[in-house]
Amino acid sequence: MSRRFGLRRMSPFRIIMAGFIAVILAGTVLLMLPVSSRTGAWTEAGVALFTATSAVCVTGLVVKDTAITWSPFGQAVILLLIQIGGLGIVSLTTAAAAASGRKISLLQRSSLRESISADEVGGIVRMTGFMIKVAFAAELIGAVLMMPAFCTEFGAEGIWMSVFHSVSAFCNAGFDIMGGKTGAFSSLTYFKSRAGVVFPVCFLIIIGGATACRPRSFWRPQPR
Repeated sequence: MSRRFGLRRMSPFRIIMAGFIAVILAGTVLLMLPVSSRTGAWTEAGVALFTATSAVCVTGLVVKDTAITWSPFGQAVILLLIQIGGLGIVSLTTAAAAASGRKISLLQRSSLRESISADEVGGIVRMTGFMIKVAFAAELIGAVLMMPAFCTEFGAEGIWMSVFHSVSAFCNAGFDIMGGKTGAFSSLTYFKSRAGVVFPVCFLIIIGGATACRPRSFWRPQPR
């Protein structure tokens, strides 16, 4: 009861900030674990915290090459943090609650409005659900379009690389996992002349940026 009362007293801005901090701390702990490292050793707290913060805030800044430093589990953690940060913590939790049939409170709607910079609370849940569907659809299409190029070069591992770079591009995160194949911090320069990678990445960056800007007249579905 006290916990629920405490949440009700928090402003939407504080709820959003608390959510971001909680996800960053959880990501930091996961990235510190030996299973997240290529070497199987514990990762320094500073490196893990920096990487988790950069992933959630989709800045693309890293202190160690993502592919060389992190294991597949660590890369999956980073990708999850990118997805949460790119789509928004409040947006994802609200969409999940709505999908499960739970009633969305006014506080949750107000937090959601602040999170996506909407003009008003009315119709905010439907608009958010629509935007998330568009995001997942774009990421899936981008991954499928890049798979031929990645799988031709790297075999079955190219599937994971396609998914990772599709999500990273859509969220404008700047993370890549090419370092283990083409040299540390090489990014996508290996594919600079391959239209099968360049054009999907451009498409994802543009669509992801448009989603972040959230022009109301375009993203909001028309009322029935």
